[in-house]
Amino acid sequence: MWTVPKPKYRRGSCDEGEIAVNIGGVRVELFGDVLNRYPESRLAELLNCSTQDHEVISSLCDDFDPGRKEFYFDRDPDAFKCIIDVYYFDEIHIKPGICPICFIKEMEFWKIDQCVLDECCKSYLSEKEEELTEIANKVKVILEDLEVDRCITRTQRCQRFLWRLMEKPGSSLPARVIAIISFLSVLVSALVMCIGTIPELQVKNADDKLVEHPTLEGIDTACMLWFTAEYLLRLASSPNKLHFTLSFMNAIDFLAIMPFYVVLTLTSLGTASMMELANVQQAVQALRIMRIARIFKLARHSSGLQTLTYALKSSLKELGLLLMYMGVGIFVFSALAYTMEQSHPETLFSSIPQSFWWAIITMTTVGYGDIYPKTTLGRCNAAVSFLCGVIAIALPIHPIINNFVVVYNKQRVLETAAKHEVELMELKNGRGVRRKCSN
Repeated sequence: MWTVPKPKYRRGSCDEGEIAVNIGGVRVELFGDVLNRYPESRLAELLNCSTQDHEVISSLCDDFDPGRKEFYFDRDPDAFKCIIDVYYFDEIHIKPGICPICFIKEMEFWKIDQCVLDECCKSYLSEKEEELTEIANKVKVILEDLEVDRCITRTQRCQRFLWRLMEKPGSSLPARVIAIISFLSVLVSALVMCIGTIPELQVKNADDKLVEHPTLEGIDTACMLWFTAEYLLRLASSPNKLHFTLSFMNAIDFLAIMPFYVVLTLTSLGTASMMELANVQQAVQALRIMRIARIFKLARHSSGLQTLTYALKSSLKELGLLLMYMGVGIFVFSALAYTMEQSHPETLFSSIPQSFWWAIITMTTVGYGDIYPKTTLGRCNAAVSFLCGVIAIALPIHPIINNFVVVYNKQRVLETAAKHEVELMELKNGRGVRRKCSN
């Protein structure tokens, strides 16, 4: 079996056909035939260049000892130990403890293409690059909030001030107060919507029908006016209005506001005969129910809810597997229950689609008891479906929780890294960037 000669870590002069490199104090002797496997690399160029051509040598290394034919490099020796693996194994692994971004710079210095990285290291590198991109975006946002551009016009100054006031709660005390008011308005609006459905608190209108109490309706109107003013101010001060309009959370805000004005238009401008139509009344009732979308506005003010959304998004594969397992189980156990219960004269399973409901509430351990088996085989089938449902639900729970912990810790690390990056930029520039800027 043919074996590849290893690099030699020893002192002394190198033999003919070898090259000696000193990487940060670590002397390594490499074989020429091995280096020529990658002729475009820096080490291969050093091997093949003339020792008398000092200009070329000085462009390829930091220093050179002609007597010992030794090249000196002020580079990381640990990273170099990974680099030389490509000459012997045609692939490179990034060892633990080495920054992947710095390692890529080392590969560029030694003129090694990134395609030789192993697949596991490529995925690890892409993950780190995404993290750096997120840190850079956070740093950009922080700098935009802290720095004052003296070249912009008065209108742009007012727009930026209003944008920070409505969208950046951490930029100033008034912005934090506005965020708290918005948060409380959402809670009050949701509470009023729930209390308004209590029959004891409702009043009768001219048609002797129970409607929402005028006081609660006034509170809800005040909350809606606040939501409307907040949305319009954020839209007017947004630097990119198209992106603002198409944003998911802003679309939720719009859906929470829109039903109020549609109902107001139908009730104030519509004639009495028109409002008596059943389809119009149903439309008004549906629009009133859409007020529940206001509760999703809490996600814009809560980083915890945003983290939960990101965690669920990263757990789509696990959630998909859960739905697939539950779907297969529901189909199998409902069909078995229907077949086993047909022998009983008072069976509650009239069809397989009607048995789906029983399978759902059984596998999810709800068990309403409205539909239940009456035969022995049916009860055994119910016991098995119950156990399979518990197992199917329990299996993806740990990956989902782990994804939430990973996303939460990652968000905190990225925010801390962005703040540290801003502090380093302040130190490098020799000036302090003010945390609160007033125009």
